[in-house]
Amino acid sequence: MAPLTLIGLVAAINAWTMLRFGQDKRRAEAGHRRIPESDLLTLAALGGTPGAYLARRMFRHKTRKQPFSDRLHLIAVVQAGLLIGLLVL
Repeated sequence: MAPLTLIGLVAAINAWTMLRFGQDKRRAEAGHRRIPESDLLTLAALGGTPGAYLARRMFRHKTRKQPFSDRLHLIAVVQAGLLIGLLVL
């Protein structure tokens, strides 16, 4: 895959992740049906972890929620390990 295509895909998944976190925050404030945590974590696992962390900070959303935070941290650690492994090869 071309580097620019990969960068574009990563940017898109992170933008989508941030959008969904923002939507979930607005739904929570309005008392409407929420976006499932599994959906938010799946977006992070697909490469949207930076967007998830940024959105949590921007929207002050899901920052103390357990076990959500632990699962997000685990996803980040696994992704960091995979990235390090790819760079070492």
